Amino acid sequence: MVINRSHLPWALLAGALTLALGAVFMELFHPGVIPNYIPVPDSLGRFPAGRRSVGATPLGLAYGTAAFLIFIFATLLGPRKQKRHWRVGSARAWLRAHIWLSILTIPLVLFHCGFRMGSFMTSGLMALYGLVMSSGFYGLALQQFMPRLMTERLSHEFIYDEIPFIEKRLVEAASEMREELARMEPGADGPPAFAAASGAPALIGRKVEESGVAVLRVLEGDVIPYLRATRGERHRLGRAEFSEHLFRMLKISVREDLRSKVNEIERWCVQRRQIDLQLTLHRWLHYWLFFHAPASLALLVWTGWHAISGMYFY
Repeated sequence: MVINRSHLPWALLAGALTLALGAVFMELFHPGVIPNYIPVPDSLGRFPAGRRSVGATPLGLAYGTAAFLIFIFATLLGPRKQKRHWRVGSARAWLRAHIWLSILTIPLVLFHCGFRMGSFMTSGLMALYGLVMSSGFYGLALQQFMPRLMTERLSHEFIYDEIPFIEKRLVEAASEMREELARMEPGADGPPAFAAASGAPALIGRKVEESGVAVLRVLEGDVIPYLRATRGERHRLGRAEFSEHLFRMLKISVREDLRSKVNEIERWCVQRRQIDLQLTLHRWLHYWLFFHAPASLALLVWTGWHAISGMYFY
């Protein structure tokens, strides 16, 4: 989600709550640092017998409970996206709340622990919380610039679910042209009609009648394997510079009636590079969720255990 003016109310709410919660924290645990404009009951900061942990005070427990409830709400965003028929607010409203309430947990968690790491268990929980928040900010940052990058670098964006069908059609079209050229060129079964020079076929100077065989050889040797490749960006036709040089040389040398076919083959390669680029950007934009989602669930479970153990074992 792109951060825009519609997020301003949520940002102001998160900022105001942070200031208010911070003022209460400072008044109880660091009195005199800020002016006391609002009277705060001393009982909220009373430590239990034998303990000096901020998290064990009534106020510390309130901070921790609020953060835990936000964790539960944030984890529910996944089911909310899957259940679009739920009439509990729009998906966009949930996403805005997910972002800004999750940011609000930063001061809540810090106030709850009193800016101390504590035991091994709480230190591990804080480390996991830091990883979850870092992955969330990473995903949020990607969503700010990735759409613009896709607009700038993709001349045509394909419907993601249709990409396998489009790739299949490209291979089928290339195979049909190969069969057509094989019927047209009686010398197609002979030796290659070009030799590689400077990374591209050296076609200039060949006999015009051999140019159809050259197109067929490029189609069989490079284009069809490229269109069939699982990772097209690893193929040499996946490099725009090589591809442009190859087809420029090929168009110079072929007969006039074959240039339209060369142009069509080049369009297939350009289309495949666009698909590969879109898939790469899509992976950047979405694959971080494969870490963020399970880590968030683990954080929720660990926080629940932390709350239970704190209540019954200490």
